[in-house]
Amino acid sequence: MSETHEMTPAELAEKLSGAAYGKVVSREVAAEAKAAGLVIVYGASDDLMEFDGAIYDELGAYDGGTAWVDTKGLLPDRESIEDDDELRDYFAREPNAVRIDAVWNEEGYSWIYRTEIPHATFEVADDSEPYCRGIVFRLADAQRTTP
Repeated sequence: MSETHEMTPAELAEKLSGAAYGKVVSREVAAEAKAAGLVIVYGASDDLMEFDGAIYDELGAYDGGTAWVDTKGLLPDRESIEDDDELRDYFAREPNAVRIDAVWNEEGYSWIYRTEIPHATFEVADDSEPYCRGIVFRLADAQRTTP
């Protein structure tokens, strides 16, 4: 019996490195990431934080922004929750959530990301110019390590 190898964040980041703006994640790579429990985060336009793989979503991040994630995925925007059950779920998850900051126009990139979640980085280019330094992390690692 052969042992199956689970892709690591570093291996996926290596696969994505050098991706062209607008063509960062193919369907095949997104499916591989999802199967391995990996999340890909990168920028699009001047106002979007994209999530692919184990989380498939996007957040508005004009001039920068913050996403909160835990092992279940992306937390909804607190202000948009109207249902009591969703609110209870949000408050149960929030203490363990970890932030990902989308930082606009720093370090020679349009987008970079900062987080305490262990991650690997990859480069996205726009016409051979650096555009974004994206991140890849295990969804299982998206939990607070310090109180």
